[in-house]
Amino acid sequence: MKKNYHFYSVFMICFFVSCANYGDSLLYFNKDAKINGIKTVLYFEPEVFPDITEIKDPTFSAFYNATSDKMRSIGSVKYLQVNTSIPFDEVDSKMIKEICKNNNADVAVIPKVKYFKVGFGKYVFSNQVVVSLKLYDSKGNFVMETSYDTYKGNARLLGSAENSVIIGTKGAIRKMEKELRNRQVILRKAS
Repeated sequence: MKKNYHFYSVFMICFFVSCANYGDSLLYFNKDAKINGIKTVLYFEPEVFPDITEIKDPTFSAFYNATSDKMRSIGSVKYLQVNTSIPFDEVDSKMIKEICKNNNADVAVIPKVKYFKVGFGKYVFSNQVVVSLKLYDSKGNFVMETSYDTYKGNARLLGSAENSVIIGTKGAIRKMEKELRNRQVILRKAS
């Protein structure tokens, strides 16, 4: 009886407090970070794991569709797409600074999409992803890292891998936007 009660409690919590929030994570935050307004966001091509050529183009397409949709919903922020990948774990801050300067970007986002399979033994139910985003300011300073795990967040077993990338990307951006707003990182410029 206790097990059923526990399941019911978890179900009710997920029902009333969106389960999608369980998939997002704040992995790093620079407490000293301050950004003077954000007018232009630059997104690099995501690093894809596993490194399989056949999945890169659909992943890039799904990732950029999700970022453009999400940025459009934010409003007055300009969105730039850079078709160059930067190794997620070896970010060159000098290069970030230079690319931001050349494109008049206020921040840069370095993404990674990691695929994993959900199933038992040889039976695979679905491809899920963890989308991780690192945010850098225009001076090359590391501001924060967020991620979104589609399996933990949506507990969905059906759907395409492309749809998982879209859901994961939007979830990671939503978490980043929420943390920037709640922690008051963005300084408003005086008009």
